[in-house]
Amino acid sequence: MEANADQQKLRELEKKVRVLTKKLERSEADRRQLEDASEERERILKVVIRDFELSQANLEHRTRELEVALRDLKQLQVKLIESEKMSALGVLVAGVAHEINNPINFIHGNLTYIKTYTQNLLKLVTAYQKYISSPIQELQDLSEEIDLDFLQDDMINILRSMQTGSERIQKIVLSLRNFSRLDESKFKAVDIHAGMDNTLMILQHRLQATATRPEIQVRKQYGNLPPVECYAGSLNQVFMNLLNNAIDAIEEANQACTDQEMQHKSHAIWLRTEVNNQDQIKITIADNGQGIPEEVQSRIFDPFFTTKPVGKGTGLGLSISYQIITEKHKGKLYCHSIRGAGTEFMIEIPVRQQSPTSR
Repeated sequence: MEANADQQKLRELEKKVRVLTKKLERSEADRRQLEDASEERERILKVVIRDFELSQANLEHRTRELEVALRDLKQLQVKLIESEKMSALGVLVAGVAHEINNPINFIHGNLTYIKTYTQNLLKLVTAYQKYISSPIQELQDLSEEIDLDFLQDDMINILRSMQTGSERIQKIVLSLRNFSRLDESKFKAVDIHAGMDNTLMILQHRLQATATRPEIQVRKQYGNLPPVECYAGSLNQVFMNLLNNAIDAIEEANQACTDQEMQHKSHAIWLRTEVNNQDQIKITIADNGQGIPEEVQSRIFDPFFTTKPVGKGTGLGLSISYQIITEKHKGKLYCHSIRGAGTEFMIEIPVRQQSPTSR
């Protein structure tokens, strides 16, 4: 009986062992399946992370490309505007100069004859007065009516003033033609001082005294410069932009002054030129205006950036000037400014250009 009972218990134990073994096998299978699933998930996660990192790198690369493209687009836009502006300005200035030049040459050329004829007529009148001491009453009355004595003295003065005025107009016309420089599309050795003086001649109306401020003095400190190879028309545009900015800065500084302060305040622009070394010249255009705030000095050459009121500035003048100096002339354009004291713009360009760029 006991043997049967032991066998029965043994069979039950074997049965339980078989059940536990099967459960253990199922658990092991489940464990392996979970491990495989975990490895698959980890593999998929690594793939996703790698794809994400690749996508992020591609996005950053694309962003940099877009930033470069945007910067190039802005520069191209500025160049197109500058080219169109210079072309339109050059054609307009040359056209106006041509239209003025013909009639003023006619007037100036005939003034010499008018002066000669007038002097001869006055000599004749003087001779009549000498030999006819008692003219008839009608001539005496007419002489008093036209104030013959004053007319004789003033006629020559009037002709002299007319001749001076016509010569002044001729100089302005010559300055306009030299400023436009339509015929100079290639590098050419020119007189830098002549270009600066021509630009000053065109801006003379802005330098003169007004009802709100005294005259702006231009103080030249010209060095002994050699002829410099450059795009003369483009360089004149740089001078125009910098001088206009200097005048604007002086006028803006005056807005904070009383009339009495303004009358006693010096208003000046300095033009300095020098030879840095045998191969380079330096041009400085300085003013005693209000200066440029330090926080925006790093942005003044950015396209479309301006601190002027809406409608007064486009933000292109300095940007265009910077490109003309750095790209066309392989030079430097930089600024030094102290708030409340004034601003200096320095231009450095080579005397000779080794590999000029196309216009």
